[in-house]
Amino acid sequence: MADTTTPPSAATRPIVADSVTRLGPEAEGAVLVAASHGGVYAAYLAAVSKVRGVILNDAGLGLDRAGIGGLDLAQKIGLAAATVSHDSARIGDGRDMMARGRISYANVAAIAAGVEPGQSCAEAAERLAAATPPFDRPAPYAEARRELAPRGPLGPRIVLIDSAALVKAEDAGQVVITGSHGGLIGGDTWNALKTDAFAAGYNDAGIGIDEAGTTRLPALDARAIAGFVVSCNTARIGEAASTYEDGLVSRVNRRAHALGLREGQSAREAVEILMDAMEGRIETA
Repeated sequence: MADTTTPPSAATRPIVADSVTRLGPEAEGAVLVAASHGGVYAAYLAAVSKVRGVILNDAGLGLDRAGIGGLDLAQKIGLAAATVSHDSARIGDGRDMMARGRISYANVAAIAAGVEPGQSCAEAAERLAAATPPFDRPAPYAEARRELAPRGPLGPRIVLIDSAALVKAEDAGQVVITGSHGGLIGGDTWNALKTDAFAAGYNDAGIGIDEAGTTRLPALDARAIAGFVVSCNTARIGEAASTYEDGLVSRVNRRAHALGLREGQSAREAVEILMDAMEGRIETA
């Protein structure tokens, strides 16, 4: 069981982060405003960081309402959690969430602390400072990374990672399919993908205000990496397997378009085209 003695004064000033994957020890006992999607994996990362309360981005809700799936996980351990609307603030930009974000959903623990839909993110964060700390920690998350070698051990690999933060240096030159949103974190082009993969796929998080859910795509173009996003309504955000198995492509970057990727293709079809290009079966531009 978790220690519930953390005083509210430790959490009066919220921690604002562009991603829930980048939390330090200062997060413990604090209110976290993180511009990650509100899915299960993001909420899990917030919970294991021992935050008092958390506000994420609803990522357009999407298939099976996965964009707010983390609220239920948080409720099970007594963690107050809410989301802002993807149409009110840019996903991947914590400062924008604090400046413009409007609450779209809240779990019971957050509602008990005074959070409600329509509030500003800043006001909701103030309310969460008085939330009762969680009474437990989440169960360990299931495998969040796996690799497929559909064309044999010497052929190109498909790397499935539930979070883009799980990419490895050895994934360079491969097709990386993530469960992450397609928003560029903190405006840094290297954050589009921290390795030089051949191609990468994401969830469009409902696209949202300022088309934030697609902003990784031009950043990948600048590094000659083919990129695409799938519609949040066709794949569960936070689940790479769903991106690959269920997703329909909603946007592609110039590099991907030159290779033959188009809006409306299945992610599986898009990946086959990319693997053909890697093996030299089609002419690349």
